[in-house]
Amino acid sequence: MTEETIFSKIIRQEIPTPLLYQDDLVTAFRDISPQAPCHILVIPNKLIATVNDVTEDDELTLGRMITVAKKLAKEEGISDDGYRLIMNCNDHGGQEVYHIHMHLVGGHKLGPMLKR
Repeated sequence: MTEETIFSKIIRQEIPTPLLYQDDLVTAFRDISPQAPCHILVIPNKLIATVNDVTEDDELTLGRMITVAKKLAKEEGISDDGYRLIMNCNDHGGQEVYHIHMHLVGGHKLGPMLKR
């Protein structure tokens, strides 16, 4: 299991970060290096290193991540025009912090999913 991450400290507010949402399952806050006008991270409060480490016990948490992303997209005013939800897994997938997280990005036309 991965050691505690920077996200663990944000969840507990040991690293003061303005939270956009927090409940018993997930926490959401703005990305410190936004790639779009709206770039929010939605993370489980439980440390799950990668998508490969998700179990059936985590299904409620992952569902909550999506419903929170939907709620935040509406609050940010990007739900009607559209947005993208991204989860990266391991090195080749572009994962940088080994605590799963969903990127909610939008606020302008995002273009193609991947560059060739």
